[in-house]
Amino acid sequence: MKETIESLRFRITKRFGTKTVLRDFALEVRGKQFITFLGPSGCGKSTALNIIAGLIPATVGEVWIDGERIDHLPPEKRGFGMVFQNYALFPHMTVFANVAFGLQLQRRPAAEITERVQQMLDLVQLPGFEGRYPGQLSGGQQQRIAIARALVLHPRLMLLDEPLSNLDAKLRIEMRAEIKRIHTSLGLTSIYVTHDQTEALSLSDWIVVMKDGILIQAGPPQEIHDQPVNVFVADFMGFRNFFPTQVVALGPDRDVESSGSGMKIRGKTRHSFAPGASVVAAIRPDDVVVGGDAAGPNAFRAKVDIVEYLGREHEAIMTLEAGGRLFVRTTARVTPGESVTVVLPADQVIFLPAEGSGGTA
Repeated sequence: MKETIESLRFRITKRFGTKTVLRDFALEVRGKQFITFLGPSGCGKSTALNIIAGLIPATVGEVWIDGERIDHLPPEKRGFGMVFQNYALFPHMTVFANVAFGLQLQRRPAAEITERVQQMLDLVQLPGFEGRYPGQLSGGQQQRIAIARALVLHPRLMLLDEPLSNLDAKLRIEMRAEIKRIHTSLGLTSIYVTHDQTEALSLSDWIVVMKDGILIQAGPPQEIHDQPVNVFVADFMGFRNFFPTQVVALGPDRDVESSGSGMKIRGKTRHSFAPGASVVAAIRPDDVVVGGDAAGPNAFRAKVDIVEYLGREHEAIMTLEAGGRLFVRTTARVTPGESVTVVLPADQVIFLPAEGSGGTA
C-alpha cells in the first residue's frame, strides 16, 4: 500500500443555483484517522465528499493534501478510493474483472493484477469468488467487492458514501466491523458519510456533525455523544427528552439548578450561563430511572401512556404531572395507565442553550 496522507484540509462552499448546499465548510483531517460526516439527509455531507473526490467542483474554496492544492485535479489524478451507496459494480463482469478494472486501466502487468486482486479478496474475506458475478452475491458480499475494488488501487485516502444503508440490520453490524478492521489493518485515512449515529460512534476517530451545509460540532465520538453543543446535536445523538427551563444557579463545576415547565431540575453543562438564562434540560430515554425516592432531587410523578416491548427492555411514553411528555427505555415492568415515579439522575442531565439564548461553551 502507498503511504497514507499526513493531512487533508479544505474550506468549501457549494451552491446549486440559488440554493447553498455547503456554507464555508472547513476541516483539517490528520492521516490514519477515520472521519465521519454525520447528519440528516440533505445536510450536504455527500456533496462535501464528492467535492473532495473531485466528482463535482466547489463553487468557492480549496482542497489541500500534504501542502499540495488538489482541487484542480481530475478524480483519477487524486489517488483516492471511493465506495458508493449502491456498490456501482459492473453486473456483466466477474468479481475478478470488477476488482481488476482500475488496474487494467492503468495497464498494470497481468501477473501484478492477479496478485493484487487476490490480496484484496483475501483481505475482504472472499477468496475463491473470482469467477462469480455480482448478481450471484449477497448485498454484504457485493459491498465487500466494492471495497476491494477501491483498495486494490492502493488509495492514499478512502471515501465511503453511506456504504451500508442498503443492507439489513445484521449485515450492517457485520460490515461495520469489517470496515473498521480493514481501516485499522491497512493504516488508512478514511472519510465516511452516514446519517446513522451508531455507525458514526462505532467507527470514528472524529465525528463532524452537519446541518444545512454548516459544521455544527466536530470532535471525538465520546464528546459528541456525551457533550453535544446544542439541542440539534443532542437530538441527533439520542437525547429525546427536552425541558425548557431557566437557570437558578450555576455552581463552580458547572452544576446547574433550574426551574421551569413546572419542574426543578439539576444537572451539568459545558456552557457558561448567567442566572435567569433560558436553557433546555435534556436526558436520554435510557438514562431515566423508573422508581426511586419520590421526594428526592429530579424525581417526578408520571402516567404511563404507551409501552412497547423490545425484548429485554420496554420503551414507554409517559405524561408528567407537571405537563409534557417523557420518553423512557427501561427494564422495569410498566403498564399503560399506571402512575409511577421517575428520576432524572443529575449526572445524566445536560443543560443546553435555548434557541437564540447565546450561551457560551
